[in-house]
Amino acid sequence: MNDYLSLDQQLCFAVYETSSEFNKLYTKALEPFNLTYPQYLVLLALRENDGLAQKEIGEKVRLGTGTLNPMITRMTANGWVTKERSTGDSRSVVISLTEKAKNSKRDIALAIKEAIERCGIQSNEYFELMKLLGSVRDKMKKSRMEQA
Repeated sequence: MNDYLSLDQQLCFAVYETSSEFNKLYTKALEPFNLTYPQYLVLLALRENDGLAQKEIGEKVRLGTGTLNPMITRMTANGWVTKERSTGDSRSVVISLTEKAKNSKRDIALAIKEAIERCGIQSNEYFELMKLLGSVRDKMKKSRMEQA
């Protein structure tokens, strides 16, 4: 039991530290594009489904409106996205990719891929870790829902 009480044996701390390192890695890789890591996540969400309501983007990337509003404003000012009122619901704002965002997809993906490869992370490790983290996340969500 004492093994679980030391900092270096805490899974949560290992995930926290690794997350911090990923944020730094992505920050450096995205710097030439004048994008932040959270802005990159918004671009990814829109690449999967362009023309999403801002609320839907927030749900996909797990960001609240207080964080998302200024981020979308900066992304609009920097030419990554456009925003317009929904024709169906005037309270809803629809966010869409610009040509700049569409045309930069390959270059951004390549920069991220190269940054990950420079770390020595092999593609099989990457996908194995994605699978394992997904499994752990799902178990934690299920447990939380069962306790609610």
